[in-house]
Amino acid sequence: MGLKISSIANTCARMAAVACAALTLAACNATTGSNNPYGVSASPRVYNDGDPIPRGNGRYHVGKPYVIAGVTYYPQEDPNYRATGTASWYGDAFHGRLTSNGEIFDMRSITAAHPTLPLPSYVRVTNVSNGRSLIVRVNDRGPFHANRVIDVSVRAADLLGFKQQGTARVRVEYVGRAKLEGSDDQQLAATLRENGPAPAPSQVRIAAERPFLRQQQDTAPVLRRQPTQVATAQPQRTPAVPAATPSSFSPASVTGRGLY
Repeated sequence: MGLKISSIANTCARMAAVACAALTLAACNATTGSNNPYGVSASPRVYNDGDPIPRGNGRYHVGKPYVIAGVTYYPQEDPNYRATGTASWYGDAFHGRLTSNGEIFDMRSITAAHPTLPLPSYVRVTNVSNGRSLIVRVNDRGPFHANRVIDVSVRAADLLGFKQQGTARVRVEYVGRAKLEGSDDQQLAATLRENGPAPAPSQVRIAAERPFLRQQQDTAPVLRRQPTQVATAQPQRTPAVPAATPSSFSPASVTGRGLY
């Protein structure tokens, strides 16, 4: 009887050990990403949702060929790049994480991931089903899912009209390199077109946060009034002459990126 009870106890102990090992393995897979079909893990999250996300401040990067899930990608700057395929979007799972060129991904910015184009750069994304076209900032690598040509942020997907569907058939065209510093979200949002190609960001002007004329008045108060000249016995003074207008001045330079 004692031997039988001992045998049952040993059996239960072995079953418990197997169950514990299975749970440990599952936990290991979940934390290390060994079940990830692409063999890469997400970059560290450096900002939480609700934190102010800094813009730009990454590095210009093309990179060497790399292999993901058996597929070799060859990064390069191709001025004639043009591709048609499926676009998807990515959001809170990557929000606040480092991108491939050292920027911080913000799902509320107008950004995208592409497997081979330079970082950062601008591309024109056109939703072929509704005609919406938008310039987005490419600052990360991906997507690596079959038949996907680009991943865009939540905001970009919303502007392009496919956030609810999740994916859309798009046309992607390389526009050029993007600046490294600062935010370009306002300018990129202004490129949205409903039935025509989005213009390059350099062709778009947006209103400045502070009126240019007010700044000019503050620095040149003489322009605020024109006193009437009254004849007196004293010789007339020569009126102050405002500084000459720069030769590069144009109506476009008083708004948008021309101010900074």
